[in-house]
This record gives sequence, structure tokens and C-alpha cells, in this order.
Amino acid sequence: MQRTFAPFILTQFASITSVISGSMVFIAIPWIALELVGSAATAGLVVAITGIPGLIFAPLVGSVIDRFGRKRTAVWVEFLTAFTALLIPLVDWAIGLTIPLLIAIGIARGVVAPGGGTARKSLVPDVAEPAKMTLDRANSIHEAIFAAGFAIGPALATFFIALIGSTNTFYVVALMGFLSALFAMLIFVTEKHEANDESEKEPFFIYALQGFKILFSNPAVFVMMAAIMTLAVIYLPTEMVVLPAHFTALGDPEGLGLVISAGAGASVIGALGFEKLHKRFSYAAILRMAILGIGISMFPLSFLPPVPLMVFFFFFLGLAWGPLLPLLNTVIQKKIPANKRGRVFALEMTIWHAGPLISMYAVGSAVDAVGVGPVYLFLAAGVFAAALLVSFNRYIKQLNT
Repeated sequence: MQRTFAPFILTQFASITSVISGSMVFIAIPWIALELVGSAATAGLVVAITGIPGLIFAPLVGSVIDRFGRKRTAVWVEFLTAFTALLIPLVDWAIGLTIPLLIAIGIARGVVAPGGGTARKSLVPDVAEPAKMTLDRANSIHEAIFAAGFAIGPALATFFIALIGSTNTFYVVALMGFLSALFAMLIFVTEKHEANDESEKEPFFIYALQGFKILFSNPAVFVMMAAIMTLAVIYLPTEMVVLPAHFTALGDPEGLGLVISAGAGASVIGALGFEKLHKRFSYAAILRMAILGIGISMFPLSFLPPVPLMVFFFFFLGLAWGPLLPLLNTVIQKKIPANKRGRVFALEMTIWHAGPLISMYAVGSAVDAVGVGPVYLFLAAGVFAAALLVSFNRYIKQLNT
């Protein structure tokens, strides 16, 4: 078979434009909430509530992917997500944006948004094969592209917030989403499916819930998911509420974008280094080192040093974060059959939505009560404790088999 890179490259273009769009929202939604009411708790509540649809619908999206196709799902999800982004500036122009309207639009976006990344992750083995890439390499590149998008998105968001305002920034968000849909439409590849999957005869909701059964039947993957869930609960609030509260008080959106982008940029290096890391260390060792590195990097940040030092420490945090997602994706793709992969990746997406839902409002309230520094220090200790728990779990060694 002739080596063909086009499907893989188009998948990465679809990914980076989608991630830029999503990571701009990551900054812009809390920023709008803080501008409207000036409360970190309210900003946390907005993020938490808009995460509910992802928690509910992500497992169903996995069923759509497994039954109706990975590419088709990616195309439609990105079109619909981009359309919801357009609603924010249009509503603000027509009647004025309020917190309830912001939440309503965020909920609409949350219904569809999780499906794009899930579909593309499920598609990676299909586009890697014609390019004759190993899964380690394909996932390293895919997650490096994700991290690059996450480095660009916050910087773009803060640039456009300062230039045209927070609500008008969503025109750029929508444009990136439409570009992602276009790139996904141009992917032509044969999607592999396992033969004789009796579960496909099950009703749709039962079929969706079987993702949990698949996950629980593989303890090593389950432990990895639990570790990622811990990071979602403890770490994500630092970027979505704690740091925005700090930089909003300083009136410095560019500083926030620089810090977040430094970490995301470093995670590109970490993700690209995953394949070489695996040549020297086991999957279990990489997982331990990554979570421990994140925890250690967070401690000096809790003292809220000047922006140049925050950039420095966020860079090392990003290096530690980088290998995590290629590791998780590779393990899932190796251990989970192709026709079940969408449902398991959908559960991963559910975890990213459930984490903020669990902790965001509490973290925002704590920031309002005691300030940014003490809350950040507490969260850093939580990540460090999670690293120790993962290190001593007996199922971790099964990642290497």
C-alpha cells in the first residue's frame, strides 16, 4: 500500500482549528462572566453549569461515533459548535448579554462540542495506518497539535478581548470552528470496524452505557481515567477560575494569555517527546512522572510571582503535562477494539466536563473568601497527593502489557 499522509495531515488541521476555537472559549467565557458581575464564584458557577451537558451527552456522542462514523460526526459537531459561538456576539448586539443568557448559550454549546475531539481521537488509528505511523508517533503528533492549538487559543483570545472586546471575540471562535468542519470534510479514509459486534443490536442508550462496562473491564485504563479525572477536578480550576480572577484584578488579559500559552507551548514539546520517552520508560513510569511534575511545578505558582516567573514555571508544568494525553490515547487505542473506541473516548471527554462541574464553583467561592494564593497552594498539594496515590496503585503496571 502506498504511503499517504493527506488524511493524517487534514485530521491535524481539523484538530488545531477546533482546539484554538475551544481554548479561546476556555478564556473568554469566564472573562465575560467576570466583566458582567465581578465575582470569581459566579464565573466558576457559569463554567460548572455549562459543563453539565458535556457530562450528560458525551457518552451518547460516543455511541453516535461508533454507529454513524468518526468523520461524519466530526464534521457535523464542528459546524454546530461554531454556530453556537456566533450566538454570543449576536445576542449581545441584539438585546445585551446577561449571565442567564451566557449560561443558556454555553449549555447549547456544551451539548455538541465534546463530540469533535472524541471523533478525531477515534479516527487517529485509521489515518495513521495509510501514513505508516506507529500509534506512539501518531498520538504524539496529534496531542502536540492539540497543545499547539491550546497555546495559540488563549493568546488569541486575550489579544482579541483587548482589541475588540470579549463578546466580539466569539466571531473569531466561530470562524475557527467552521474551518475545522471544512478540514474534516476533506478527510477521505476507510474507517475500520470490528466484525460481529452483538452490542450494536442493543437500544441506543444501552449501547451508550456499555462504555462504562468496557472501561471497568480494563483496570489499567480505568486507573488512568481516574488519574485524569483527579487532574480535571483539581488542576483545571487553576486555569479556568483562579488565574483569570488574579489577572482580571490586575487588568492584564495579555499576561494571562502569555502564562497559559507558555504552558501549552511547552506541552507541545512534552507531547512530541512521548515516543522517545517510551523508548526509555514504561507507560506506568511516564504516568507517575507526569503527574508528579505537574504537582511540583504548581507549588511556586501559588506565591503568585511576577509574570516572567509565572511563565517560567508554567513552561515546566507544560513539559510534564505534554506526555499525558498521548499516553492515554495510545493505551486506549491499543487495549480497546475499534468499534468500542468512540464510547471510551467519550467517557474521557465526560471526565473533562465532570471535573470542572465538581469543583469549579467551590474553587471560585474559596478564591472570593481567602484569595488566589492560598487556594492555588491547596490545589497544588492535591495534585501532589494524587501523584503519590497513582504511583502505588497495583493496576498501573498493567499499562505496560
